[in-house]
Amino acid sequence: MKVNLASVGEEIYSETDQILKIAILAVGGQGGGVLTSWIEVLARNHGYACQATSVAGVAQRTGATTYYIEMAKPKNDRPDPVFALAPASGDVDILIASELMEAGRAIIRGFVTPDRTTLIASTHRALAVSEKIVPGDGIANSDEVQAAAKLLSKSLFMTDLEKLAAEAGSVISASLFGALAGVNVLPFERSSFESTIKSSGKSVEASLRAFNAGYRAVNASQSTASAPEENKIKVVPTPSGPASSLKKWSGLVENIREMPDEVADMAFLGLRKVVEFQDLDYGEDYLSKVNYILSKDTQDKKFLLTKVAAKHIANAMSYDDIIRVADEKTKTHRYHRIRDEMGANDDTVMHLTEFLHPRAEELVSLLPARLGLRIENSPKWMALFDTWVNRGRRWRSDGIMAFTILYLVGGLKRWRLKTRRHAVEVEHMRLWLKCACSYLPSNYDMAVEIIKSRRLIKGYSDTHARGKSKFDLVLEGACMVAEREDGAEWVNRLCEAALKDEEGDALSGALKTIRTFV
Repeated sequence: MKVNLASVGEEIYSETDQILKIAILAVGGQGGGVLTSWIEVLARNHGYACQATSVAGVAQRTGATTYYIEMAKPKNDRPDPVFALAPASGDVDILIASELMEAGRAIIRGFVTPDRTTLIASTHRALAVSEKIVPGDGIANSDEVQAAAKLLSKSLFMTDLEKLAAEAGSVISASLFGALAGVNVLPFERSSFESTIKSSGKSVEASLRAFNAGYRAVNASQSTASAPEENKIKVVPTPSGPASSLKKWSGLVENIREMPDEVADMAFLGLRKVVEFQDLDYGEDYLSKVNYILSKDTQDKKFLLTKVAAKHIANAMSYDDIIRVADEKTKTHRYHRIRDEMGANDDTVMHLTEFLHPRAEELVSLLPARLGLRIENSPKWMALFDTWVNRGRRWRSDGIMAFTILYLVGGLKRWRLKTRRHAVEVEHMRLWLKCACSYLPSNYDMAVEIIKSRRLIKGYSDTHARGKSKFDLVLEGACMVAEREDGAEWVNRLCEAALKDEEGDALSGALKTIRTFV
């Protein structure tokens, strides 16, 4: 008996257009595997043949895991179709992205097409390592991804599903599952989705709350993309403390109210920052510096120089030293935040390990200014200190010993203003402001760019040293172009070049260009 294999193949595989194909892109820890399992169980409970596969990515946010699901309703007396193991470009019905840039990567790979793909994505950001290591602002443009998603998808739903899940006490997989039910692409009722969650038997109540939040969000949005919320300044509660301190604080606030409207908001934020960093006297010193710049500013420029200075002077005065780092590590709100992120309840015992790698320079910076200077100028002493402290340490800050050490170091605020580090920062700030003001009133734009260049200095340890080195090079370049009409533009270019790479190759190239025409 002869069998026409070609006709059999045509009879079975001509129905591949009835196979539903779902791709899920999720970062580790977001429950992508759980979401895939729910969809697979949901399909099988309705008699569908289903297959789920995954291709693991790299951990720590340098890659995402791609989950792929195919399902089909089998015909009577016919074998189940042969499912594919991975998604193909132009052949995906539903694309679920647990984070905005994962949606962008799916679009680049061709998984989203305007003739067939329903795209569900969360608009929140989990920054990639490549975004974090950039010295400047390395965050990818979210608007471009959202515009591409709107253009290239057949239907689109985007909102902050991570936030909805967190508010429900669950993880994003549950709110994504709710959004999947809400878009009404799969041929299953909402009750079937909920039954699938209940059958899992794990964190059912929280998962159902997040599911319902995702489902309602779809109905409320009517499948329109929503932009990520902009950061808004929160209302600051009335401060509390001794009457004398409150009186002094009120006096500082009154000083700010006398400033121009263009400056007042930024000056208030700066005052809060430096007072939290040190004390009210330090805040008074901050306002005296801002007022000095204001006295040299002009209303014709809408006090731009003072507004920029109010921001960067506050950052310069609130430098990252060992005292500040230790203080941050022992604050109550940090422990609460970590417990919330880990989903720990009141009965959970949490172990918290601090990874530390101090250098000799950081230890010497805590010494009295004159003594620290003498040791810094002695290679022998610096080598001895470096041998003693320069190695990695892991401290359990949930333990008494490590916490006590960090707490005591963080409590050295009163000592800070006498340290070598503070003396260095004060002198560096004095020279920076003197340099900026030297261009007034003849070259206002140059003064503004000199103030802005302080953004190159941030962090502590090696990061701070690299930023300071680049800052000094930018000021060197500013001196070379000071007499040019486009001098301010060149300083801005130097700053942008300094932020492009950690090694400073772009900045070196820009300085070489300047030397060719000066």
